[in-house]
Amino acid sequence: MSKSRPYVIASVAMSLDGYIDDDTGERLILSNEEDFDRVDEVRASVDAILVGAETIRRDDPRLLVRSEARRAARVAAGKPFSPVKVTMTYSGKIADDARFFTEGAVDKIVYAAGGSAGPLQASHGTVATVVDAGGHVLPWDVLDDLAERGIERLLVEGGSRMHTMFMFRDMVDEVHVALAPFLVGHPGAPRFVNDAPFPQGPDSPFRLAETRAIGEVVFARYLRH
Repeated sequence: MSKSRPYVIASVAMSLDGYIDDDTGERLILSNEEDFDRVDEVRASVDAILVGAETIRRDDPRLLVRSEARRAARVAAGKPFSPVKVTMTYSGKIADDARFFTEGAVDKIVYAAGGSAGPLQASHGTVATVVDAGGHVLPWDVLDDLAERGIERLLVEGGSRMHTMFMFRDMVDEVHVALAPFLVGHPGAPRFVNDAPFPQGPDSPFRLAETRAIGEVVFARYLRH
């Protein structure tokens, strides 16, 4: 990865069998309050948080730092109270009332492809920066553009397509995994990553840097070799 690109952290909470949700239509809680606070600490340490448009449609996340103390510390350091929100979309189908847009007075960036930039600019251009990505949204183009906007640390929070895209293209520097103590076993449910020919065994680009128990959740942190 070019040194000019942001440092990328991929973060996920998943079941023992690798699922990040079930197929019931209700959000599956895979972590606990102590781990949520850990994630909040990571959010407070980065310049931008990225999720795919499918995650916005499925989970409607706020993508904001929750802790008032961490917000205050960011402001004292001359930063916005919460990181920039970033998403990538091909269809452009993101609800007007999605909390990505409506919550938090922070910058929002939408990388839009497949002809969706124009309609998104018309519908959301007053609350977000819409970047026309042409025919495809490519991760290296997103990282280069974010670097030009002063983003040095990027947290990728999902979903499966985003994690697959960045990890398969070898554009992740650090991986955070919170492992829930149960199985899901729903074949149609989303997993951490989709099928792809990832390197395995001694060819893996990651090494284990930390493990710890957070209640019944196991947290593991991996760094690039």
